[in-house]
This record gives sequence, C-alpha cells and structure tokens, in this order.
Amino acid sequence: MKKTFDTASAFIVGLLFGIGLIFGGMTNPAKVIGFLDVAGNWDPSLALVMGGAILVGVVAFRFARQRTQSFLGGAMHLPASTDINQRLIIGSLLFGAGWGLAGFCPGPALTSLGTGNPKAAIFVVAMVAGMAIFELADHFWHQPRRLNAQ
Repeated sequence: MKKTFDTASAFIVGLLFGIGLIFGGMTNPAKVIGFLDVAGNWDPSLALVMGGAILVGVVAFRFARQRTQSFLGGAMHLPASTDINQRLIIGSLLFGAGWGLAGFCPGPALTSLGTGNPKAAIFVVAMVAGMAIFELADHFWHQPRRLNAQ
C-alpha cells in the first residue's frame, strides 16, 4: 500500500511540476532563447519564473535541513558537499551551452516530449546519449590502472 501511495505522490508532484513548466513558459524554446539573448531581443519574463522557483527552493531547503524524514516518511538525503570543482564547472558549461543552443533543459524537455514536440524528442535522445557517454567515460577514467606485467 505504501509503495502505491509513494508512486501516486510522485506522479502528482511530477504532474504539478510539468504544468508549472508549461504555464511558466519554460517548455517554449523560443521564449527560453529570448530570455538567454541578453545582448539582443531580451525577454526578461522567465526571470520571474526562475526567481519564484529559487525562492520556493530556498524556503524548502531551509525547512528540509531541520528534518530527518520527508513528509511521506522517507529518509532525507540532502547534498553535503559545497565544493566547486572542475567537474561542476565543466558540467555547468555543458548544461548552459545545451540550454542556449536548444532552448530546452531536462525538465521542460521531458514535459515537451509529452506534448509530442519533435524538437524535444531530438533533445531528449541527445541528452540520454550524452549521459550514457559520460557514464562510460567516467567509468573508464576512474577504473584502476593496471601495470603491464612483463
């Protein structure tokens, strides 16, 4: 019964998130690219959407840090690291470049995929391929090196 409740809760939260992305304009690549075009025909309207999301996130994380369990009874798993390292910087640059080129980031792309948007489908396929390439490269890079026995 609990698993069904957890699944239903996750579905409802995801649905609300997707609806919020649609109403906020985040699923419209032209609007997103207009927001990112600060040197040209800039559309600042998404700044309000992002500002609202940041405000909700700050408040939610402040309360979450004081809790040991989620509202549904699960364990709280908050990030502990605050390090800014090379992987974070490179990942942020790649994320921003993809967002600027395509006008999609992962959440809005998945929401747009549900509407049948063919550009979102191309983006999601490329995103999944990029994630798979990263996992393979990361595994190869971090596997122990063996010395050639002679």
